[in-house]
Amino acid sequence: MSIVPPYPPQARSYSQQAPPISTVQTLTDTASSSSDSLSTLSNPLIANREHAAGNDLATPVQMQSLDTKKKIATAVVYCEGNFGAIDGKTANGLVRYSEKYEILSVIDSEKAGLDTGMVLDNKPNAIPICNNLTDSLIKAGCVPDYFIFGMAPSSGMLSKDERSLMLKAMDLGMNIVNGLHEFLSDDPEFSALSAEKNVEILDIRKPRPHKELRMFSGRIAEVTCPRIAVLGTDCAIGKRTTATILTHALNDCGIKAVMIGTGQTGLIQGARYGVALDAVPSQFCAGELEATIVEAFEIENPDVIIIEGQGALGHPAFSTTSFILRGSCPDGVVLQHAPGRPHRCDFEQMAIPAPATEINLIQTFAETKVIGLTINHEKLTDAEVTAAIALYEHELGIPATDALTRPTEHLVEIVLSAFPELKERVTVPTQ
Repeated sequence: MSIVPPYPPQARSYSQQAPPISTVQTLTDTASSSSDSLSTLSNPLIANREHAAGNDLATPVQMQSLDTKKKIATAVVYCEGNFGAIDGKTANGLVRYSEKYEILSVIDSEKAGLDTGMVLDNKPNAIPICNNLTDSLIKAGCVPDYFIFGMAPSSGMLSKDERSLMLKAMDLGMNIVNGLHEFLSDDPEFSALSAEKNVEILDIRKPRPHKELRMFSGRIAEVTCPRIAVLGTDCAIGKRTTATILTHALNDCGIKAVMIGTGQTGLIQGARYGVALDAVPSQFCAGELEATIVEAFEIENPDVIIIEGQGALGHPAFSTTSFILRGSCPDGVVLQHAPGRPHRCDFEQMAIPAPATEINLIQTFAETKVIGLTINHEKLTDAEVTAAIALYEHELGIPATDALTRPTEHLVEIVLSAFPELKERVTVPTQ
């Protein structure tokens, strides 16, 4: 049921953030390797002596101390060789939206000199891509509060060079945000430097102690507002992005919505409620998610709860979706699909399933209903997005839209059509 011709395999090109191909700006490598020469950066007065092409500086650069009155912490995001690609989805997401951090720059020598917004959406956002850590500090004019590791490699582990760079950042006084499965706070070298420099290490995926993990209790039945899970036909397909946009759109029209993060990127972005499910022992996944949803319901008293999806129920490499369906017991599901993606991410031998196949699987596995389809427009022109929306609405009998390129009111209408009782909550009419 593909509405576009087959595309040749591409090496982990990004999915949920790139603009339709008719407007994509061609990217050209503009910088050399990102290995940093930071021996001169031991204090805020930086004398940059790099000899990489285009990075020589003749004079020292005075770094300014941070304004302690700032309400939001500043951060640089490391994403070497992966910004705009699937493995860079944490950096991509933070550039698009971050409630917790002010993103000053992204480090990726392969795209140095470009604007991050142009790379992702063909819209400038004044967040530059820098050649290395030295370059990012110079452009910032200060030592940022945090160094965020902005990649999500399948290995979940640091390379030797990445490890050295993060230690350098700590030596400069930067706190570390780490979303990998490798917990740096447990590493003797990192923990010793953390104490010495009085900086913190935030291991986002680190679960609570085993004795504090919670089993499924059935209290999800006490959550009386609609629960909507945003799932997908593949991993790295835009579920978090769509869930975030949907949550904001509902709140903007007067419907109080709370999003539950289930992965490291959403938590780094500032989700108030969530748990990195892929790091929780399987016996406790459903219970941890259930308890988080109940907590959000009791504290926030929302009109609707949006649950971020992970992986895909039909994907043999991931189990997280099954725990999301079990732990949240969603009243409805919004399914994200990429019509232009020929095969599953990282598995070229596995064709991506048709939406109808995944819908049938979801509705067989759980007592729920898919209420709408959202399009990931990777590799599609705008005209092909329009054609895909029309095709799937006709074939599946449910509304469809693209959260990034179509009005957000369309997302809201998906929810209102499935849960008409929410219409009385609308204070700003949808168009």
